[in-house]
Amino acid sequence: MEYKNQNVTPPPFYHDGNAVARQTNAVMKRVYVRMFIGLLVSAFCALGIASSQTAMMFFFGNKIVFWGMLIAMLAMASIMPARLQKMSSGAVLVCFIVYSALMGAWLAPIFLVYRLGTIVYTLFITAGTFGAMSVYGYFTKSNLAKIGSYLMMALFGLIIAMIVNIFVASSAMDWIISIVGVLIFVGLTAWDTQQVKQLAAMNLDPAMADKLATMGAMNLYLDFINLFLFLLRIFGGNRD
Repeated sequence: MEYKNQNVTPPPFYHDGNAVARQTNAVMKRVYVRMFIGLLVSAFCALGIASSQTAMMFFFGNKIVFWGMLIAMLAMASIMPARLQKMSSGAVLVCFIVYSALMGAWLAPIFLVYRLGTIVYTLFITAGTFGAMSVYGYFTKSNLAKIGSYLMMALFGLIIAMIVNIFVASSAMDWIISIVGVLIFVGLTAWDTQQVKQLAAMNLDPAMADKLATMGAMNLYLDFINLFLFLLRIFGGNRD
């Protein structure tokens, strides 16, 4: 209907808040389900490889496999966001699952370095901390964008400090790095959750929304893994 040809007033734009909330909740549900699946894949891969001396020798005794695994993870973490528009939803999901499996293989040595009880204890602390910060990021009315940008800069600084400490081998610096790492990823968990929620509320086509759910799952998955590893370094008594 063309309003200029009718002697009526156009109706006001109606924003269906309930529809937006339903769409957001649907996407966020997929985010958390896929993140959980990714963590399960990583856990089973890590346990399976750690329990097999042959597998450990294959992944960590062969330099080509070891560096190939690391390069593959770095490449996937870069390519997936860059080619998100061109990749299908299924391809994005498969890449995330493969990435989770490679990460699990990469984490396998922690079962040889730390006691199982310490790993489980740290895992529960990580889950509780992550859950609390993700809930905060989801429900807070504060805009965390500025904080997020500061956290990203701090993360780059942390990476540089970790590289320097490889050569310095300072236990005091290692302790500081672990504390700062926990604080950074606690903040990034809230920020990433808010970002995913904001994108989920946008009027996206179903395919793009599904890709968003997978990428959101990957971002939160990485927050969880890094938070776990830094906490493990803090709580860490090793097997000796």
